[in-house]
Amino acid sequence: MHPHHPHPAPFEALIAEALATPTDGWDFSWFEGRATEERPSWGYALALAGRLARAGAALDIQTGGGEVLAFALGRPDDAHPAPRTVAATEGWPPNVDRATTLLHPYGVTVVASPEDAPLPFADGAFDLVSSRHPVRPHWSEIARVLAPGGTYFAQHVGPASVFELVEYFLGPQPEAVRSARRPDRERADAEAAGLEIVALRAERLRMEFHDIAAVVHFLRKVVWMVPGFTVEAYEPRLRALHERIRSDGPFVAHSTRHLFEARKSTTTPDRP
Repeated sequence: MHPHHPHPAPFEALIAEALATPTDGWDFSWFEGRATEERPSWGYALALAGRLARAGAALDIQTGGGEVLAFALGRPDDAHPAPRTVAATEGWPPNVDRATTLLHPYGVTVVASPEDAPLPFADGAFDLVSSRHPVRPHWSEIARVLAPGGTYFAQHVGPASVFELVEYFLGPQPEAVRSARRPDRERADAEAAGLEIVALRAERLRMEFHDIAAVVHFLRKVVWMVPGFTVEAYEPRLRALHERIRSDGPFVAHSTRHLFEARKSTTTPDRP
């Protein structure tokens, strides 16, 4: 709330502000002062930076607008070592454009590739494959493009993430939906594809939404939370939540994240 606005903004003004805010890219600075999210303790982007400095050839899957990879690579004019080959894939055309522009100065090749398609790279092409919040990791493809002894290093969204908000709009979700993306299942799938799990850490992180504009912007940006979300379709629930935030304080939810480090075996498993 700004000092020259002694009264909280009305519902309509907050909704209008949220709808006027662009949702492209993966920059969350607009939420400053309106919503907070605890960060995982492991500091993924900085940890990735250290791994990139030691890699020969690296691939970032579902890179979004390239923001995390760019941060991890450092400034393009830095003298710190970068892999001789860095590639990135992204499936959403507006983000392909953003990532290409952002990552070009780093010498990164950005390839437009749908998230569910086979990776357009040769077997064993990379000694590091990374991803931050892949929709679904394609373990067999990740294992295929990794060189023997290569590493998959990624931060995944965990099960039932932000479900307090999801269930506020959609009602209770079935157990199959709540338990999707469980770390133990992903571990089993990774191992089935021939990867050895080196480390797997999970955390549950507090989120707070301080006004209804933050809720609307979040749901328009993270479109899979409440599929088909529009203000018109959910106006009664939004109005009720606006009043609840004004009377009770921030709406609290929890995101879930896990950190994966997996290694491709140096010995090829025998095929039946």
